[in-house]
Amino acid sequence: MVDVVLDQSRTAVARSATRRSGLKHALRRKSTVAFLLTLPLILLIAILVVYPAFYSLHLATLNKSMQKFVGFGNFLFLFKRDTFWMVVKQSCIFAITAVVFKALLGFIVAHFVHNVPAKGQRKWRGMLLVPWVIPPAMSTLVWWWLFDPSYSAFNYTLSLFGIGPVPWLGDAMWARFSVILVNVWYGAPFFMIMYLAALKSVPEQLYEAAAIDGANWWQRIWYVTLPMMRNIIAITTLFSLIVTFANFDIVRILTSGGPLDHTHLFATWAFKLGIESGDIPLGASVSLFMFPILAIAAIFILRDISKRGNEAS
Repeated sequence: MVDVVLDQSRTAVARSATRRSGLKHALRRKSTVAFLLTLPLILLIAILVVYPAFYSLHLATLNKSMQKFVGFGNFLFLFKRDTFWMVVKQSCIFAITAVVFKALLGFIVAHFVHNVPAKGQRKWRGMLLVPWVIPPAMSTLVWWWLFDPSYSAFNYTLSLFGIGPVPWLGDAMWARFSVILVNVWYGAPFFMIMYLAALKSVPEQLYEAAAIDGANWWQRIWYVTLPMMRNIIAITTLFSLIVTFANFDIVRILTSGGPLDHTHLFATWAFKLGIESGDIPLGASVSLFMFPILAIAAIFILRDISKRGNEAS
């Protein structure tokens, strides 16, 4: 009787071991198939992203004629130019200010749309997404006409109230304000649709429990909505920060970096140095400065997301 029991236990153990090995083999086979299916995309990313990045790094170590290796000479030359540090300052101010206002405006509009009856939400979502759907170059040309010093629709409206004219694109301060305004107008719908999706996933029971505890609308937002949306806010902010920091078309069309380089960003100044001035290695050096700044921002934001995830688990 004991031998029969031992044989049955051995058989059960052997079967379980066989199942585990079969499962491991199946998982290993599925991972191999998944890798082969994603291999074309990996190769495409390597060709379109990795290769240009390393080639830019190579160009940044050459002289203007691209025939002599100069090492860090281009970077040292940039460090001595006041325009470079002005571009660094302007890029940071532009990116941070635009992202903050886009996030704030998107959060407010998302709450407005979320509280609209279900029948009207589709119409509001469609209308509010129009600025984000229109190609940036086309919408920026319309804004350029609104800011035009001779035929500005804004100045005409202000003149009706005895105000103006405002040098929207001719003064450094107003030109910075203008490019930030256009970027906020273009990017806020992206935040709105992301936040609206996050609001849909917040359980209503949490709001009901907070209301029973006597929480007002601000306390419900601060202690219920924001904690539940923390990860989507961080990811959306990171994505928008990368796109905004590397913005090119809005500044290029509105001001071309003027007046007197006071609205240049890294991308537009790199284009001016590399393409318009013919110094491609120096332009590549300018563009490479975006990487460490964005990498530091990404590390801090993603570390905060992972920390929150560990605390939640």
